[in-house]
Order: sequence, then structure tokens, then C-alpha cells
Amino acid sequence: MSNRLKSEKSPYLLQHKDNPVNWYPWCEEAFRRAKEEDKPIFLSIGYSTCHWCHVMAHESFEDETAAQILNQGYICIKVDREERPDIDAVYMSVCQAVTGSGGWPLTIVMTPEQKPFFAGTYFPRERYYGRPGLVDILRELLSLWKDRREELVRAGEEITAAINRTGSAANPGNSRISRRDNAILRKAYQIFAQQFDPVWGGFGSAPKFPAPHNLLFLMRYAEEEEGCRADREGSEALRMAERTLDAMAEGGIHDHIGGGFSRYSTDERWLVPHFEKMLYDNALLILAYLEIYRLTGKEKYADTVRHTADYILRELTDVRGGFYCGQDADSDGVEGKYYVFTPEEAESVLGKDDGQAFCRLYGITEEGNFEGKSIPNRIEKTTGSVRSSWIQAMYEYRLSRTKLHKDDKILLSWNAWTILAFARAGAVLKEDGYLEASKRAQRFIETHMTGEDNRLYLRYCDGETAHKGQLEDYAVYTLALLELYGATFQTEYLGNAILRAQQMAEFFEDSEAGGYYISASDAGRLIARPKEIYDGAIPSGNSAAAMALQRLALLTGENRWQEAAGRQLGFCAGEIQEYPAGYSYALLAMADAIYPHKELVCTVSGRMSEELRMQLAELAAGGMSILVKTEENQEELAECAPFTAEYPIPQEGEMYYLCEDGACRAPVKTLQQL
Repeated sequence: MSNRLKSEKSPYLLQHKDNPVNWYPWCEEAFRRAKEEDKPIFLSIGYSTCHWCHVMAHESFEDETAAQILNQGYICIKVDREERPDIDAVYMSVCQAVTGSGGWPLTIVMTPEQKPFFAGTYFPRERYYGRPGLVDILRELLSLWKDRREELVRAGEEITAAINRTGSAANPGNSRISRRDNAILRKAYQIFAQQFDPVWGGFGSAPKFPAPHNLLFLMRYAEEEEGCRADREGSEALRMAERTLDAMAEGGIHDHIGGGFSRYSTDERWLVPHFEKMLYDNALLILAYLEIYRLTGKEKYADTVRHTADYILRELTDVRGGFYCGQDADSDGVEGKYYVFTPEEAESVLGKDDGQAFCRLYGITEEGNFEGKSIPNRIEKTTGSVRSSWIQAMYEYRLSRTKLHKDDKILLSWNAWTILAFARAGAVLKEDGYLEASKRAQRFIETHMTGEDNRLYLRYCDGETAHKGQLEDYAVYTLALLELYGATFQTEYLGNAILRAQQMAEFFEDSEAGGYYISASDAGRLIARPKEIYDGAIPSGNSAAAMALQRLALLTGENRWQEAAGRQLGFCAGEIQEYPAGYSYALLAMADAIYPHKELVCTVSGRMSEELRMQLAELAAGGMSILVKTEENQEELAECAPFTAEYPIPQEGEMYYLCEDGACRAPVKTLQQL
């Protein structure tokens, strides 16, 4: 018998529709029933490709005894954290405040008024090696609810008050960003240098996460510092980024057969991953490998970009152009089963000689490196050529052997990161197929994830659009639109970016304390309205907003965007002084304000040639702010960047107007003269 999740679209919620637990989605009916029946609420938050979410579901939520306790004593609510990041952020802050840590599955027990008095993550069904069992916890909390409820209610009030004080206090460190003052960037670099693993790359000990935005910061720092001073910091920053990217590409975290990267590595060598693959990780890694390719020119990095991008196009792309969330770690209930091989399998697919050669190249051995089987990897295997026919044959065999669960919902912010990555890949690699995929996904968002009021929606799945867009959606989509403008110079993308930035400021900015809230001002009320700035597995909405506003300011020259960027960068600077390495994407936005920057206006007689577009797009992908004015777009461009109205269009050819660090050069007629 199905519960109330049967009508939902979220793959995560649908995974629980046949549980004996009487789950509700997050809805008014659930809170009304809790009040009417005088029951506490059991809130469980997770996502569909979360391994430990599956474990807890199998152990407890599919268990009749646990379900009976939950159904009789609680109103039970399931939330997909990827669909409702606002709810997740509120209650994750509760868990971190109460327990000192967090993660998923997130387990909360709270009053019908949404005020939490118990928080944790995964719990086994019964007590296990010192970890309390869920059944015992549920019984104890019901006893307290019956006999000592006032203590629980008071605890809920105190926790709620505490997280609101943390989230709403004015930022005493709000400060201005000074040109040339790179002290905060240097401090972040020094922290990364202290934590760097010189042997295997990455930072700290296992588990190791890719965190591509950290590597993007180090590469930007290297590029700027090498150009500014003849010291060794710049080259050392580049070395850290390059060693990490090499180690990940060689390791088992990289799917050498099908492409793409897993979520993180459980060991220091990047050999054994937690096998789930997420769209946002792969989009951000495309950006990191594109940047190291741009800086070094080494073709192996372009190959990694293609391998990753092609994986997304082949396995995570909807027929209408949107991108799916990711793939599970488990197959047939076994983590990693889909990805591992034995020598016998390789020889049966490729034949004895080719199979043995394949095993030598990819570390496939009789003893194995993961539960008796082998994860393909190229760690310390720098010689030997790989035949594409071997990879294709092993890929097809893998597909026939078992299947992976795919989370096929489409999230706007994750799609925006992928649109940005594919647009830049098209520009840097000069491969229009990636640019076309980027444009197609952007059209999907405008067609399927935009409401009649022109506001954005967070999620699309199985024909249904749901949940009003949140800060990440507007901020990252603005960045994606700016990237598309820099790859195509079609003014409609720039105009749309300005619209989304205006909406972001209107509905999310905290005009009193600074920064931007996760949820819109007209969103449903939760017990807190948090702001997130820490750049964890993915850059925060506030960091993305800082970058979007700074890029708009540089492109348009408009005071309103310069002032908005200044406010946001000042807010970020005040927040991150103590540990700037935790805010690397915000640091990238600050770098645009601190370091010298180039702005170029190109005026074109007639239509811009494809050759010129590709040349300018490559420069834009490298960080230059470029506007292209033609007879056809001059009025629309002047609405976006009014200063361009004064730039004459030549009678023939092009004219280039370059400004650098506040000083403009005389116009020239060719790019080669710049």
C-alpha cells in the first residue's frame, strides 16, 4: 500500500512511496494533522543518490516495527534536500548547532510548529557499536513528549532563537574591497599550501573531495601573482592545482570507462570513490580542467574535459535539453558493483591478449583493490597506449551487466553550472557541439522552468515544474547567461542576465545587514530565513551572487551594478576573514575587483564573422569583459550598457576599444594590434 508520496515527482520521495511509514511531503496538511493529533513531527531529509539514505531506508523505514512506532507516535515528513535546499539549510544548521556535525540522511524531531528538539544524521535500527538505535530513540522521545513536554518545547524555542540570532545578526566585519590589496587572497593561498598533500594532491587527509572551486582560485592566484611579482607563490599555487587535477584524472574517482567523476574519494590516493556521480561536481570539474588546459596547453586536460562532458551528454541529458541530477553509487543494492571488474571479465570481453593488456593499463588484478574486484585506474601508470575500442567494449559490457539508478529530476542551479561549463568548453576547445548543448539547456529553462510571472522555478521532473526559485537559481543562472553572452555575443543573453540579477536583488537581498537570503521574500515561512556563504561541495548562492554582480558591473559600467557588487563583496569580505580558504568562489569574485582587469568593446560593420566570434569568445573565456556592437544590436546593447551608445560603428571592418585597469588605449583596427 502506497503512502502520500505516491503522487510526488521527486525520485527520492518516490523511492519511499511504498514504505510502511505513513510519509507526508512537506505540506500544510502534515502540520495541521500534527496539531490536531497532538504529535511531534519526524522529519527525514535526504536525496536519491545518497548511499546512507538508502541504508537507513532499508534498515528502518522498510521495517514494520519501526514503521509502527513512527505511524502511531509521529507525523512523518520526507524532504528531498535537492528540491528544498531552504528547508535543508534551516535544519542542517540545527543539526550542526546541536551535534557539531551534519550530513545526510538528516534526522529531525520537532514540534508541530516546526521547532526542533532533536537532531542527528544516520541511525541504525537497533543500537550498534555505541551508536544509538532509531527504535530506542523514537520510544524515548515519545516518553519525553508525554511526560516532560515542556522541556522539549523549551529546547525547541531555544534552538530556534539561536539559529535566528546567527542568521540575522548584522555583519560587524562588512568592509570594502581595496584595489591591489590581496591580503585576504594571500591568506587563503597560505592555508591551502599548509593543507596540500604534495604526494597525491588535494588538501588534508581522506576522505578527499574534488572542490573544483578551490582549484579555480589557486589557478587564478597563480596567474595573477606570476604576472605581478617575481616570487614563487604563483607557480606553487599552479603546481598544487595541477598535481590535484592529475591525481584525480588518474585515480578511480575518475570513471575511465564511461567518463565523469564520482562524488569523493575515500582514500588519499583518489583510488576508491564513493561511487555516486553528481551533475554539479562534473560541471565544476569541467571548468577546472578547462582552466588548467588554458594555462598549460597540455592536451590531456582537454581530453578529460571531453570525456566528462560527453558523459553528461550521453547519460545525464534529457531529450529536451535539460540535465539530470546524477547517478547512484549502488547497483542491485551493492555499492560500486557497476564500476568494478575482474581479469576474467576483461579477457572474456577483449580476448586474452588485449584483456591482459587492458588489465595492466588499468590496474585490474586477481586480488583487486575494492572488495575483491578492481576499480579501473591509471595511478602510477604513465606508459602504455589505450585503445578506444577496448574502452567502448568494456563500457558496453558494463551496461549489459547491471544498471544504475538515475535521478532524473532537473534542478535549475545545477543546470546553470552545466550551461556555464559547456559554453566555456565550446569557447576554449572551439567545439560548437558543447556550445549548442549549453544553448539548448538554456532554452529548456526558459520554456519549462519559468512561470507566467517570469520568475524561475527550482525543479522540473516528469512534466511538472515545482518550487519557486531560490538564490542559487538566480545567481548561477545569471552567471550562465553571462557566459553564454561571452561565447555568442547575442545581446538577448546579456539582457536576460540583467533581468535575473534585478529579480535576485528584489527578492533576496538583505538591505539592512547585507548579503542575500536563500529563499525569496515572498516564499513560505520557515522557522528561520538563513543566508549561506560557505563554499562547500558547491559554491554558495552568496558567492555566486558576488561573482554575477561583479561581472555585470565590469561588462555594463552601470553604477547600480557597481554599487551592488561593492555591497556584496564587502559582505563576503566581512564574513570570510577568519578562514578565507572556505570561501574560494567568493575569493574569485574578489579577485576580479582586486586585480587589474581588461574590458574590450568591439564595433563591427555588418554582421560579425564566425571566425571573429570564436576569437573573441576565447578571450572572454580567459576573463576579459567583451561587448560586441553591431548595427543590428546597437539599440538593445545600449539598453544593457548605456556607455556603448557613444561608440561609432565603422564603415567597414572592426574597431577595438581596450581599457585596462581604468585606463583606455587608442582604438585599433585589428585584434593583433591589442
